[in-house]
Amino acid sequence: MSIWEMLAVFAAGIGAGTINTIVGSGTLITFPVLLATGLPPVTATVSNALGLIPGSISGAIGYRAELAGQCRRTLKLGVGALIGGLAGAALLLSLPSTAFETIVPVLVALALVLVILQPRISRAVQRRRERTGTSARPDGGPLLFTGLMLASVYGGYFTAAQGIIYLSLMGMLLDDTMQRLNAVKNVLAAVVNSVAALFFLFVADFDWTAVVLIAVGSAIGGQVGAKVGRRLSPGFLRALIVVVGTAAIVQLLLR
Repeated sequence: MSIWEMLAVFAAGIGAGTINTIVGSGTLITFPVLLATGLPPVTATVSNALGLIPGSISGAIGYRAELAGQCRRTLKLGVGALIGGLAGAALLLSLPSTAFETIVPVLVALALVLVILQPRISRAVQRRRERTGTSARPDGGPLLFTGLMLASVYGGYFTAAQGIIYLSLMGMLLDDTMQRLNAVKNVLAAVVNSVAALFFLFVADFDWTAVVLIAVGSAIGGQVGAKVGRRLSPGFLRALIVVVGTAAIVQLLLR
């Protein structure tokens, strides 16, 4: 890897760490850069997953204030993320690299629709709860656990836009603010990246230079993303999710 390629990978790591913390889809920045340096797709995917761990942890630390009071919820959903992430990592090494190409844009598009409609759906659900005298489950119940576990299978396989899927599911099934949900999203992403990376360490090839460059860059980006993301209003954050998600769909379709 030349010095210019190394600088490009480092810069991509910063960008990915920043956007992952705020919204998600940072892999759509790093993955093409790794491919451009000549790494094979699976090696690039594995190197990217390993490198993004510090960024995920950095972003979660940056959102620690929003995680207050969410320990039990985060632990329960984290178990689902761990199971799904491990399954996704195993699928990466057993399925062809094109296995998810058809379904991923559809998943992201559906997630964006849910993000856009989330305020209206939440109001309708709240009115229904008031009529029936029921209250929201603080952990989202089995439906959210299952949905996030399945999203984590995809996250362990490729990771691109998994944060958007997480936010759409939690926004639908949890009665909480976008910023607090974003904090949980960062923890779940850290869990998926970490368990997938530990799996890859023992069974897959990766490029240490790329891993270190992305790791340092994403750790920096995670702090930047937390400082920026925590200042965004719910409406602006939702709009940003839609913009990034739309760009992700376009890139995935053009690959």
